[in-house]
Order: sequence, then C-alpha cells, then structure tokens
Amino acid sequence: MNIKAFSSYRLKVSKSFETVKSTESEYQEIIQYCQDLFTKKNKDYGTSWRILRLPSITDQIFIKAQRIRTIQDKGVQKVNEDVSSEFIGIINYCVMALIQIAAAEQNQDIDDSALTILYNQQVNEVKELLFNKNHDYGEAWRDMRVSSMTDIILMKLLRIKQIEDNQGLTLVSEGVKAGYQDIINYSVFCLIKSNALQTN
Repeated sequence: MNIKAFSSYRLKVSKSFETVKSTESEYQEIIQYCQDLFTKKNKDYGTSWRILRLPSITDQIFIKAQRIRTIQDKGVQKVNEDVSSEFIGIINYCVMALIQIAAAEQNQDIDDSALTILYNQQVNEVKELLFNKNHDYGEAWRDMRVSSMTDIILMKLLRIKQIEDNQGLTLVSEGVKAGYQDIINYSVFCLIKSNALQTN
C-alpha cells in the first residue's frame, strides 16, 4: 500500500469512526430523553401500565405510528402534539412491552430503582443490537427517508399483531421481542434524522 492509498484509507477509517461515535452519542441522548420522560410519568401515574397485556401495548404503539403516517401524508395536524412526541411515545411503549416480557407478573408494582434497572437492561440490549446491525449494514438508515422508516415500523407492528393473534407461535420468523427492539431503533433513527431534540 503506497503513502497516498494509506492516507486515503486512514481518512476513510477516521470518518467511519466519527460517524459511529456520532451515532452512539445521538442514540444515547435520545434514549436519555425518553427515559427521563418515562421516569417523570412513572412518578405521576405509577406503574399502572403493568396491567396492560402485550396486545394492548401493541395497539397503543400502532395508534401512534398510524398518526405519524397520517400527518406525513396530509402535511398538517390538528392535535397539538408533534410527530417527535409520538416517536418518543413509541420508544417508551416498546420498552414497557419488553419489560412486560422480562417481568412475567404483570400486576406487580415495580419500585423506582428496580424500574430504572429494567429500563436500562432493555435499552442496552437494543443498543447492542443496533451496533451489531450497523457493523453488517453500515449506516444505511442515514440514507433512508423518515416516511420509509415509519412504514417499516407499521409493517413490524402488523407482524407483531399477527404473531399475537397466533398466540405467539411462529414457523420461521423472529418473535415479538425482536419486533419491539427493531421498532425502538427505527424510532430513534427517525428522531436523529429529524433533529428532534433540538426543538424539545
């Protein structure tokens, strides 16, 4: 490898490292914002959401994703809650679903410290999934439209609903947990692409 080629290689590696570092910091910033909001709502309402069965949580996520798509299609909204708030809500509802899967006794209250641990466990697993996929696919999501990622979120929700209707049985597909995890990551991507936290 000659000097020119080596310099070009170093520049490429450096830019790749900066992008990964940027993705990690952007990702963490958004997750921290979501967790702060989750914690505040938990202080207001407690863990009342623990009574929800997974299909009920899925339907709540679907409503939010469908509203996002409707606003994207029509270009206007009549309810004073912006699209970024819906993506944040989707992330937190998905974390709720993952906690419900991990903590089987759904009627049991969880204290603040235990809830923080459970939240962190779930988002750390999702974050690891993100960077494993980024390793294989690169930062392909950065070239995607927010509207396309919204469609993917809705598609994954329809798959989850079908699996739920089949009592959780699948022949070759991943289960609902993987679906919720992917939805979290696509929602974070949408918030990053929209520069959402700059206006929150």
